Order: sequence, then structure tokens, then C-alpha cells
Amino acid sequence: MTRRATKIVATLGPASSDPAMLEQLIRAGVDVVRMNFSHGTAQDHIDRATLVRAAATRAGREVAIMADLQGPKIRVGKFADGKVMLEAGQKFVLDAARTELGDIDAVGLDYKTLPSEVKAGDVLLLNDGLIVITVDSVKGAAVFTTVKVGGVLSNNKGINKQGGGLTAPALTAKDMDDIKTAMSFQADYVAVSFPKNATDMEMARQLCNVAGADFNHKPGLIAKIERAEAIPKLEEILLASDGIMVARGDLAVEVGNAVVPALQKRMIKLAREHDRFVITATQMMESMIANPVPTRAEVSDVANAVLDGTDAVMLSAETAAGKYPLETVLEMAKICEAAEAAEELTLDADFSGRAFSRIDQAIALGALFTAHHLGAKAIVALTDSGSTPLWMSRYLIHVPIYALTSNLSTQRRMTLYRNVHALLMDTSAVRDTALTQAERHIKSLGVVQAGDVYAITCGEPMGAPGGTNMLKICRVH
Repeated sequence: MTRRATKIVATLGPASSDPAMLEQLIRAGVDVVRMNFSHGTAQDHIDRATLVRAAATRAGREVAIMADLQGPKIRVGKFADGKVMLEAGQKFVLDAARTELGDIDAVGLDYKTLPSEVKAGDVLLLNDGLIVITVDSVKGAAVFTTVKVGGVLSNNKGINKQGGGLTAPALTAKDMDDIKTAMSFQADYVAVSFPKNATDMEMARQLCNVAGADFNHKPGLIAKIERAEAIPKLEEILLASDGIMVARGDLAVEVGNAVVPALQKRMIKLAREHDRFVITATQMMESMIANPVPTRAEVSDVANAVLDGTDAVMLSAETAAGKYPLETVLEMAKICEAAEAAEELTLDADFSGRAFSRIDQAIALGALFTAHHLGAKAIVALTDSGSTPLWMSRYLIHVPIYALTSNLSTQRRMTLYRNVHALLMDTSAVRDTALTQAERHIKSLGVVQAGDVYAITCGEPMGAPGGTNMLKICRVH
């Protein structure tokens, strides 16, 4: 059983959809499988979810499924030849009214409201910022521009405005349909693309809860922070979500590459302070799409995210379309473990000056403090909702947290929490019997052996959510 604390999110795609490969990836350490709703039909996603659940069963490890919504398509249209080569200094028109395919002079727009949202002097970035154009004028539905940095522009490439300011709503009609699809197979998490404020996340939660009601399922919600407008509203977005994703691609295009590393650190810190989880994403092992080993810079990038305290690191094209999906996961797991071994623990400092308003929170942190100072082998939390393990996971500690729950959806959701090993176990409603069952279970897994000390938390009466009110320190006989 792995002791790695940082979780790995891997994106499903052509390179990883073979049942045998998927099983290998889960065995190698994938904790969460991301399904990208920008590609494929509703039936494709339903079939893939079945594939993931079956592979997890064969691998003997539970994983979470994350449905990642496409969000607004702020993109150019299609070209007659599939692409054009734009040269610096040339004129180029983005035309919302154009119905014919694009050419070297002009292209249509998927995003029809662009002309009303830009003005002369604005800088637009195409294809993840590789092409830079400036707006000369806007006439009706046409935006006239000059190319500043040229390059190949192909079908449906994205458009960003430097500094942000495009008003597309975070949830499109397609996203609303996709939420229904994701709830039909009980996706554990739904990731919302391009939210600008808390309202976007609240609306997504409402749609998820309504669509999930038939299945008695409520997913966790992840806000992907990728718009300049989201930065001033970071705290309110965070509080309206269960976790956030530091989506460094679009974010870097809007706010500039240089600003992103410091923003990443700030977001991770803020998420931990507010008892939310955080995923660091985009280009983490990009070179491994084509190469069997990562660059030194990529190794440092993953390690730094771990040292910052991220809950999870994410792979996108590396596992979706890369040549070496399995090697990438194994390499990433190795980097995470090495970084965790070098962490500085500041538990005592973290606890000084803390006040608790909730009994369950005080118990959670009391368990951490005691386990840390006693040199306990494990912390065991009997949990229904997963709240107690989440609070415990907000602090860096080298004692593994084993969360025992009888609720399958709680177990799957906890696969994303740092340093939490989620286990499914039906426990007795009688406290002492449940504690004995828990010890027997962790002993059978080799977590503890005779003579080891561990801390265990639970609630009385047993099985009431949010009712953790007991901490016991035990020595294994």
C-alpha cells in the first residue's frame, strides 16, 4: 500500500482508454481519473466511466472520476485548409458574421459577442498565447487586427484577451447537458471551467444537485482558476467550491507567464487555510508526451507544487494522448514521494493561536497534534461525510491518515485529499465493536503491527455526519 501523500489526477484519452492500460495506470498510482468533456459524446463518457470503474475493481483500488466541463468556447472558426500561417505585420480580420471557411485574410468566430467586447488597442492572444494580435478597429461584426507575433493558426483555436474581460458565462447549454450525463454515472467531482465569481459556482452546484437527485448523488465541485477576473474574487470562488484547480494554461495567457508561480503558491495557501483542496495542473510533465523521461525543470515543477502543499498534481495530454502514459505516472509518483520526504513540518506553529468553534474540528486537530508528538504509526478516522479527514489533511504531517467509511461516494471523494488513504468498511453501530473492527482492518493491511501506537477518532452516536467527538490513543496488542 503506497504511503505517497500527494494524489495524482490523470486525464483519460486515446492513450489510456484501453482497459489493460487503464488498470496499469491505477495500479501505478492514479487516484483520480479526469474525463475531458471538450471531446466525445455523452455515450462516450458513460462508456468510459464504466471502463474506469471496472479497471479500478480489477486493480483493487478505488478512484474518483472527475467530469471536466468544457465551458465557453471562445475560439476562432475553421479554415478552408485547416490552418493558415500568419506573419508579423500582416492584417487579419476576426469576423463574427462570416459563414464561409477562413483564409489568410480572415476567419469566422465561434464566439459571436467578441466584437462588442473589444476595442482599438486591445491585445488578443490566440492558440494559448503563441500568436499575438492587436485590435486596430471594430466595424459591426468584424474585428480588424494587426499580427504582432505570427505563427500557425489552425481550426477552433482559443482566444484570450490580455488582462481578461471577455464576458462569456461559465456554464453553457452544452455544460448543462454534460452535467446531466456526469450525474447519470455519479461522477465524484465536477470541474467548472472559467468561473468568474461565486455565483458561477453556486449555479453549477444547483444544476449538479438537481441532476444528481434521481441518483441520490451530490458531487464535489472544483473551480478551475483560469481567468484574470477570477483572481480578485479568489476567496469567494473558493468558499463556493469544494476545491480549486490552478489551471496554469489559460491563466498564464491572460495574466502573463511571470505572475503564475506566485499565484500558484497563494492559491494553494488560501485553499488550505479555508479547508478546501487544490489541484495543480497544466504542462507538469509536458515533455513526456513524446519522451520517456521528464526534463529537470518538470521534475522541479512537480516537486515545488508538492512542497507548496498541493493536494494533487495533474496530467493532461501526457496520459490522454502521450506515448508514455504509464512511465509518466510512475515518474510523477516517484517525484512526489521524494519531495514529501524533504518537507519541513510546522505543525506546532500552525496550531498556535488557533481557536475552534466546532468540536469535530478540535478533535481532528487534537489527533494530528497527539499523533505527531507521540510518533504514532497512523491516524484512523471513522467518518461518514469525510469532513474530519479533510480537516486533518490541511496540515503537513508525516503520519498517514486512514479514513474508514461505509459510504462509497465518501470514499471516492476522499481519494483527492492529501495524505488521506480512504478505505471502505462497514462498522458496527456499537462504538467498542467498531473500534476493534477498525484496528483489525488496519492491522490486516500491514499499516500497524503489535506494539505500534495509533490515534483513532469517531463520533457518538455512531454514524451521525459531523458528529466526531472522540479521540482515543491505542497500542496494538
